[in-house]
Amino acid sequence: MKAYLDTVRENNLKFVLVSGGVISGIGKGLTASSLGVLLKSCGWRITAIKIDPYLNIDAGTMSPFEHGEVFVLDDGGEVDLDLGNYERFLDITLTRDNNITTGKIYSQVLEKERKGSYLGKTVQVVPHITDAIQEWIMRVATTPDQNGLVPEICVIELGGTVGDIESMPFVEALRQLRYNVGDVNFCSVFVSLVPILGVVGEQKTKPTQHGVKSITSMGLSPQLIVCRSEVPLLPETKKKLALFCQVAPDAVASVHDVSNTYRIPLMLQEQGVCNLLIRTLHLVWRLPHRLEKWARMAAKADEQNENVTICIVGKYTDLSDAYLSVIRALRHAGMALGRHVKVTWVESTDLETINGEAANTNKNISSPLTSGNGKKTNQQTECSGPKLNSTSKMNGSFKESIDEKKNPAWKALVEADGILLAVVESVRHSYSEPKANSAEIDEDAPVKAVIYMPEVDKTKMGGTMRLGARKTVIQGEECIASWLYGKTEIYERHRHRYEVNPDVVSTVETSDCLQFVGVDSSGERMEILESKGHPFFFGTQFHPEFTSRPGRPSPPFVGFVMAAAKMSLTRESVVDIMSSIRSEDPWAEEVADSGR
Repeated sequence: MKAYLDTVRENNLKFVLVSGGVISGIGKGLTASSLGVLLKSCGWRITAIKIDPYLNIDAGTMSPFEHGEVFVLDDGGEVDLDLGNYERFLDITLTRDNNITTGKIYSQVLEKERKGSYLGKTVQVVPHITDAIQEWIMRVATTPDQNGLVPEICVIELGGTVGDIESMPFVEALRQLRYNVGDVNFCSVFVSLVPILGVVGEQKTKPTQHGVKSITSMGLSPQLIVCRSEVPLLPETKKKLALFCQVAPDAVASVHDVSNTYRIPLMLQEQGVCNLLIRTLHLVWRLPHRLEKWARMAAKADEQNENVTICIVGKYTDLSDAYLSVIRALRHAGMALGRHVKVTWVESTDLETINGEAANTNKNISSPLTSGNGKKTNQQTECSGPKLNSTSKMNGSFKESIDEKKNPAWKALVEADGILLAVVESVRHSYSEPKANSAEIDEDAPVKAVIYMPEVDKTKMGGTMRLGARKTVIQGEECIASWLYGKTEIYERHRHRYEVNPDVVSTVETSDCLQFVGVDSSGERMEILESKGHPFFFGTQFHPEFTSRPGRPSPPFVGFVMAAAKMSLTRESVVDIMSSIRSEDPWAEEVADSGR
């Protein structure tokens, strides 16, 4: 503990804690991200930590219905979706250690206990668990970034709501951290809901008062209260909250509903939040001069006059958070191209067969996107427009989905499905072998177009897939991938167990006008699939949505939206557009050449 504290003090590291009360899901992640934007716009180096008080080691095995999407990091960490918000807003690269869970902490402590590291002492929540939490936070907060520089400010989000029994060890650890680093190096921010009730629309402050009272009793009295509401807080509401929560009136910030989330940092700046953070943390005063480009980007998001409609086929369409990164990547591309992206949803289970006949969706889908988070099925519909297919990671059983006897629409719509199942259908046609299949669906198939990756563990679920950033080599210059990325080597994030069988590659490429234009560094694993005779067919084994940023959208998504909007997809037009997009990146001067 002492060594970590010495490092923190040596680097004069500051901490900003974001916690919340009343209800979960009120925007702590966006608040933490927005506070980070304000501080980074002043020139400080920022890192972020998300604390999730559940017993899972990570989010990898959690259902998207329950917890939203699983976000994948460069190092292969499967983490909470809020880390995606941090990366997108702050344009930083995080690691699995930036997501702390109860499971990780207890596993670490129990492992040390088994090794005898505690010298026979009784292992308890206090001090052993709380010390482990503090050490983890300080270790991550003092880890140098990709440029070798130690962060100057660490933003910590405490998941759940204050008072949850699961979060109590973390609250106590954070209280001790505040004491250990000193109040001048610690700012506590409390996010709360201010509901509006009654005919006259009265803004009710009692929930926030009780939440602040609760967290204050735990030793984390807030210096800033961020109030979520449908409309701006009235002056009298702010005054009342300041009085009963024992903070200055300018320490009560209103975050009401806005046209797009990129306006939240600007809204906080207008209320003097950046200056408040500087005063609280005893920082040298600076102007947030980098907010200018951010403001232009936020305005651009509202100035799109032309609409483009994208249909997403998936398994978890009742919960849009299950596809949060996909939606963000589409909108990043739309912002860059001056198009407002409207998303329509098709639930994959609605497309399954009824009494042996394909279900009718009554939709004319011209621009379908098949996500990796869902069952791959087919639609009895017209589908001749651009297609973007992310990795074919499959959840659940798909045997019935591609059985031609049960789903006769499969063959006509295979190009709207994932890269792996597109290869399956191509192999069926090329080999004249209707029983060719993926090993995931039929291990005894006479021809296996898709195989299980040999190095992947079949006995464990968590953290055993091919995960994280991997190099892809783009082959040749006459392909859309080369035009979009503008380089021959790229790094994108993966999350899958199955891959294209190398034995069928040559056969696939000599038929159906399909071409693998991207391979891994060994040349044996297929990464990008294009169709020569299609308006825009772009299949990826990786998840390009995970590296998309509002000022630097994912290249495949840019190409997809261009095709959906019927924009020119010549080499010259694509290169010009990608060049202009890069010049508008709010954090452009800080972006290291990571190969993306």
